[in-house]
Amino acid sequence: MDIGLLAAFVGGTLALLSPCAALMLPAFFASTVGSGPRLLAHGAVFYLGLLLVLVPVGTGAGALGTLFVTHRQAIVLLASVVLVVLGAAQALGFGFDPSRLLPASADLHARAASRTGLAKTLLLGAASGIAGFCAGPILGAVLTLAAARGDALAAGVLLAVYGAGMVVPLLAIAALWQRLGDRGRRWLRGRTVTALGRELHTTSLVTGVLIMAVGVLFWTTNGLVGAPALVPVEAQAWLQERAGGLASPVVDALVVLGGAALVLLVWAGRRRVRGGDAQDAEDARGARP
Repeated sequence: MDIGLLAAFVGGTLALLSPCAALMLPAFFASTVGSGPRLLAHGAVFYLGLLLVLVPVGTGAGALGTLFVTHRQAIVLLASVVLVVLGAAQALGFGFDPSRLLPASADLHARAASRTGLAKTLLLGAASGIAGFCAGPILGAVLTLAAARGDALAAGVLLAVYGAGMVVPLLAIAALWQRLGDRGRRWLRGRTVTALGRELHTTSLVTGVLIMAVGVLFWTTNGLVGAPALVPVEAQAWLQERAGGLASPVVDALVVLGGAALVLLVWAGRRRVRGGDAQDAEDARGARP
């Protein structure tokens, strides 16, 4: 994984935790969807909705970047400046809503509000991909990285990773919503601080500093070309060698058998719990006068 993909994933997570969102999506999923397989199904549909909007936008940004691929130095400089400016805007609490730039975005929100079930989740994902005043600079920064890549396919992948950065913590927070309690939710929401005569939010400050740091890194590494790999080459070679050793029919059969055994154990455990609840209910009815 290169630094650009890592930055996109972290950007998606910070967009989910932005002050404007205030954990509304995790709260919605926890209250209406619940947990377990149903939460995973709705999470997959939500991610599909994100991809339907984010990937075409990212691909378009990458295609635009290909028009200027011969002017790489200028693109690197411009992208670095844009990243620093967007980071400063994010840190200072200045935002914009990218959904206003797309047609029928308001209609999409209205449809999401009027639907139920998986259809509502799909439309909610499509609407959440580009909406949010506080998350506007974050999406703008990721799109800047996408355009600077000069490759439509790579740009689409970058936006897909950005969407994954929203979905993974969304599902984790929704699954743990009750266990977090008020204290945990307040910690995730962050808090406001006063600096330079303005009320600033801690999440926005952290996000803005990270975006500016990516902008500086983008300039000093010639568009991340000279950036060090997150996983050393020696470690990658070692992992590939070990993975090759696991590619055998025996290992595949053991993995399948292990997965089947795990499914059976979960099924048996659920059946035992349901049987115990039914027995308790029957005993309670028999104890009534």
